[in-house]
Amino acid sequence: MGAPDFWDDNERAQKTIAELNVIKSVVEEFQGFTNAFEDIQVMVELEEEESDAGLVKDIETGIAALVKKLESFELGLLLNQPYDRLNAILELHPGAGGTESQDWAEMLLRMYRRWAEKRGYKVEVLDYLPGDEAGVKSVTLQITGFNAYGYLKAEKGVHRLVRISPFDASGRRHTSFASCDVMPEIEDDTDVGEIRSEDLKIDTYRASGAGGQHINTTDSAVRITHIPTGVVVSCQQERSQIKNREKAMKMLRSKLYERKIEEQLKHLAEIRGEQSDIAWGSQIRSYVFHPYSMVKDHRTSAETGNVGAVMDGDLDTFIDAYLRHQIRKPE
Repeated sequence: MGAPDFWDDNERAQKTIAELNVIKSVVEEFQGFTNAFEDIQVMVELEEEESDAGLVKDIETGIAALVKKLESFELGLLLNQPYDRLNAILELHPGAGGTESQDWAEMLLRMYRRWAEKRGYKVEVLDYLPGDEAGVKSVTLQITGFNAYGYLKAEKGVHRLVRISPFDASGRRHTSFASCDVMPEIEDDTDVGEIRSEDLKIDTYRASGAGGQHINTTDSAVRITHIPTGVVVSCQQERSQIKNREKAMKMLRSKLYERKIEEQLKHLAEIRGEQSDIAWGSQIRSYVFHPYSMVKDHRTSAETGNVGAVMDGDLDTFIDAYLRHQIRKPE
């Protein structure tokens, strides 16, 4: 940052400053742990001298709080893979079942939005296709924040819902499925090979989601098809067709990079997680609303009976368990 030409490239300068702020926050957080530990040590010494029951309670409370913060801090340090620190592109697609599964996909959309907001991440809807009666047929989010991809890669897979359907007049129990796919937002300098203009089919159309007055009045939405691979991306978030095209190209780079990695790996499952068909037996996690309340992750056996909290974005228990499970897996 002290270089004379630091501000010549403003975009690069902003990235450097953001990186510095992240490093500073880690150091400051660690210093906070040191201070808290020293405060606890002082209280222990006082209690040994005075045998104060009130101090014992304060010590226990302080230790519990410090342990909880240290566990969260440790989890952040576990995110050390090359693209963990990047923003995430998250896609939701309902399985078979029409309105039931489309409504479930929208419930997951709300869940991930709430999770991201609690962490202070920025959420943008890049593409949105509403359901016929309720819910969504597909939705793509960009979630911006440090380590967004590192955390959300734990969510890649098929999610299963069991509940009494609000769309069934007979009040019968239904099982629905929706898939979640997560990719890192690949930076422009990442080598994904040349993307030739002649290999792209670019269509424009009118946006279909909720937005401003420009929605359904101009052909601002952009869909790009990469002809050699068949990869398709869409973006309708911006008012400007040019900006939507720029974001769609970033999404395309991310998908092509993921595809490149897949081709390099012997086992497809290592990059696609446990995701397969959006149907029974392929789920990574089950959300049971009836006849009892439980959310269980089938990869790690992590579970909770507080379904409401999970649907409000309380996912850290499952993300923590998944990341630690991945570290313990044999090479």
